[in-house]
Amino acid sequence: MISKSTIDQVFETARVEEVIGDFVQLKKSGSSFKGLSPFSDERSPSFMVSPVKQIWKDFSSGKGGNVVAFLMEHEHFTYPEAIKYLANKYNIEVEETEQTNEQKEQANERESLYLVSEFASSYFQNILHKTNQGKAIGLSYFKERGFTEETIKKFHLGYSLDDWQAFTDEALKKGYKLEYLEKTGLTIVREDKRFDRFKGRVMFPIRSMSGRVLGFGGRILTNDKKAAKYLNSPESDIYHKSKVLYGIFHAKQSIAKEDNCYLVEGYTDVIQFHQRGIKNVVSSSGTALTPDQIRLINRLTKNITVLFDGDAAGIRASLRGIDLILEQGMNVKICTFPEGEDPDSFAKQNTLEELTLYLEEHAQDFIQYKASMLFEASKNDPIKKAETVRDIVNSISKIPDRIKREIYIQECSKIMQISEDVLYSTLAQSSKKDLQEANKQFKEEQKAFDVIKNQQPKPKVDVQYELERKIIQILLLYGNRTEDFEDLILKENDKNELVLEPVVHRAKVFEKIFLDLQEDEMEFTNLKFKGLYYKIIDTLNQNPDFALENFVNDVDADVATEMTTILMEDERYTLSNWHTKNIFPKEKTDTIAQLVNETILNLRCFLISKKIDELSQETKGNIEIQYKEILEEVVGYKKLDNLLSRKLNKAL
Repeated sequence: MISKSTIDQVFETARVEEVIGDFVQLKKSGSSFKGLSPFSDERSPSFMVSPVKQIWKDFSSGKGGNVVAFLMEHEHFTYPEAIKYLANKYNIEVEETEQTNEQKEQANERESLYLVSEFASSYFQNILHKTNQGKAIGLSYFKERGFTEETIKKFHLGYSLDDWQAFTDEALKKGYKLEYLEKTGLTIVREDKRFDRFKGRVMFPIRSMSGRVLGFGGRILTNDKKAAKYLNSPESDIYHKSKVLYGIFHAKQSIAKEDNCYLVEGYTDVIQFHQRGIKNVVSSSGTALTPDQIRLINRLTKNITVLFDGDAAGIRASLRGIDLILEQGMNVKICTFPEGEDPDSFAKQNTLEELTLYLEEHAQDFIQYKASMLFEASKNDPIKKAETVRDIVNSISKIPDRIKREIYIQECSKIMQISEDVLYSTLAQSSKKDLQEANKQFKEEQKAFDVIKNQQPKPKVDVQYELERKIIQILLLYGNRTEDFEDLILKENDKNELVLEPVVHRAKVFEKIFLDLQEDEMEFTNLKFKGLYYKIIDTLNQNPDFALENFVNDVDADVATEMTTILMEDERYTLSNWHTKNIFPKEKTDTIAQLVNETILNLRCFLISKKIDELSQETKGNIEIQYKEILEEVVGYKKLDNLLSRKLNKAL
């Protein structure tokens, strides 16, 4: 268990905008930050972070909470792991008791897979640095590649002994279950036999954006033609090859800072570039680039520079997958190295200044590069040239931005020596075909949706729910503020008529709300709001220096999610950038007293109307005396309702 003092120190020190900034590219928006949702595929920002409130809200998925909730949602951390991650980030010493074997067994399956993977990473590093075989084979290989001791340790590189079950035996000895060793792919089980998947290989741990070990890549060092040169962990609950980029943990901050990401093919390309001083580099680990991998980069930057070696055939094959990047609305550049060179070897042979200068001078816009290269290959063959034109126009059609598309058409026209009219016509055909496909898919989805929609009645607006929610919002945002309130006292005038006489008094917002609700004996009907209401009132009453961020940290996860939704509603509207359209909404802080009074009055009116309906139902089937009594009560409520309604109209 982690001590409360450590948890409190973590919450006091951690800044939500700094932590989330490691995973999502955030841009200033008023007093808050906005960015693309890390939980859904989107092109317009709907993710908001409030440094003042120390909370975040993703309006596309509905998720929200504090800094720990983000790590638990995004990285699938347990609560203790999120606290440890933050403690490590901010150099806070963690006070805790060591987990027993029984506690390890009680961890859920996903967590067990992480624990096994972390153990394996430590084991392979230990073998590399502290065994004769590890030093002679594994460490020698890495040093031959030009990696320093510091780099080897930074990337947690390791070695798996050339033994059929050395790792498996050690893991079982340490208490890790064979079930999880098999599920992570570290151990292969065949009937009654078991052996190490990565036997005799140097090891590259594959880490998530937060640094958790998800799987491994292993390179064989012998000339065994039957064995694969590189071997990756199989798919598991924690490792999905199509959603992971090698090096993203070490590169994320540099990618956001430089506003560019270099994309290479192999593990050693990433490590060599990083060692040379260029840290904003990741690898797809030899797999074809996927939409999920692109979205991972898209959270940090809109700019990708793809680095290829001098193999022309390999370049052409890779170009086919880059259209996916364009579809995400990203800017793509291509940089190739001299024939016979790859990013690893070129970085090794050049200084940081030489490498940086080469990348700047040789990085070309993707469309220009593709047009130039394909044109050279087909300029003497009319049929191939026509196919090349269609290929390039197809890539241009993937770009969402119309202005960019037009500029690329103009550039392509010059390079390919074809009129813009022909290219626009081809683009229109390609776009029409894509539109037809999209429409067809939309109609099919709409048909299925209509079936479901027709089966379900339209939900009615729950007025009391909305009013109770509004009260919670006011308490959270302004509960501790002191305001001048206009109270309404029910009195009879000289004509014996009921009137509402205004009386002004000064009070704190939470006191005003509490006394009004108590006076009218108004109870919350929503249990979640009811619990939250009394917790807020109690906290404000006992602690005059109430800090909102600490309160969010102390409630259950589902309540915290509801709270962040309420608290970030104002920030949601900043996503529309009203100020750029010369629209300046009035700040709520200017009319807090009015907001409180209107909300309470609206709740009173609603409850009075509800009471009138209930009394009206009671008159049915009652005897005359009871009928008259109820009718008198209804008339009384009606008069009160009219008075309150008139007051609301004036306020509005």
